[in-house]
Amino acid sequence: MSTTRPYPPGDRGPEPSGASWASEGGAAVSSGGQHVRRLSFDGESGVVPLARDFARQALYAWGWLPAAGADQRAAAEDVLLVVSELVTNACLHAEGPDELWISCDNKVIRVEVSDKGGGQPAPRTPHRAGRPGGHGMFIVQRLCLDWGVVRAPGVAGKTVWAELGAPA
Repeated sequence: MSTTRPYPPGDRGPEPSGASWASEGGAAVSSGGQHVRRLSFDGESGVVPLARDFARQALYAWGWLPAAGADQRAAAEDVLLVVSELVTNACLHAEGPDELWISCDNKVIRVEVSDKGGGQPAPRTPHRAGRPGGHGMFIVQRLCLDWGVVRAPGVAGKTVWAELGAPA
């Protein structure tokens, strides 16, 4: 696991005034070439498909979809898979996710899932490809440039983040 860039939750700079609300109940802001979207899972059910749909809408808004070629399509699918894995892990190991943040600039897309769980996600080692379960963080580690966990002092829970490269 890497924690080379552990930005604390909420440390994304000031939100510009006039942030618009996405139709799925998430905030969308844009600042200096950086796009940010937030989805709260408060009171929601079916959070994994909800998170994937939310991420897919962001990818359309940011021009990743519809994909112009195989590389761009693969990059978008990787983002959706990482979103699914992080939200699923929060459901399985941390009483469910609280929020999903997705941010994007020209080079990197960052996915963050916050929850109230105390566990520490890690890829299972040794990884056993033929066995069911236990592949989520292994997949995240393989697909992402970097990932990590941030905990705020005195606050229950954590934020698991992952960064993927933008398609060329």
